[in-house]
Amino acid sequence: MNRKIEDLTFIVFDTETTGFRVNAEDRLLEIGAVKVESYRVHDEINFQLFSNPNRPISQEISELTGIESNDVEEAPQAGEAIMLFFDFLHHHKADCLAGHYVSFDELVLKSEMKRAGTKLHLSPSIDTLNLIGCLAPSTDMRDLERYAQIFGTRMYPRHRALNDALTTAYLFVELLELLRDRGIDTWGELLRVSRGER
Repeated sequence: MNRKIEDLTFIVFDTETTGFRVNAEDRLLEIGAVKVESYRVHDEINFQLFSNPNRPISQEISELTGIESNDVEEAPQAGEAIMLFFDFLHHHKADCLAGHYVSFDELVLKSEMKRAGTKLHLSPSIDTLNLIGCLAPSTDMRDLERYAQIFGTRMYPRHRALNDALTTAYLFVELLELLRDRGIDTWGELLRVSRGER
């Protein structure tokens, strides 16, 4: 808990799905992730993989994400895609996952692994929404692009998993730097802030 944030390896990730009912009928379409270390986005170290949802992709989702059914028909099943993602985490010695509204993305992973007959236990993760709540508690919205604009961070085209992970990663680094300015520079302090305890 006393490790310095600059010594930690974070993997910032995002998912795209066929809809929002991921613990019911909707399925994983894509996982994207990027490495953050030493208060820097290592955008050359990234992960992007489609997942076959075994169901048609609606026109609404295709228009939102640009992902068509033919993009995913040869992709691995969700369980395999998630295990490849965890191989990426292991290879890069990830200490922590991070994301924007990360509880949704974690629910996607857990729901898919449950369908595959495996219970998934995730380590504590950091949600940029909670960090923003500490730094700017009057801000009341969830839109990633709007937050990136407010904090003046780099933005990528929306609604593809790797692009959203990259936007979130740059936002995350900005938030970590602002927290450092407030004296929050250890793993334990960051976890407490992310849980709303400080």
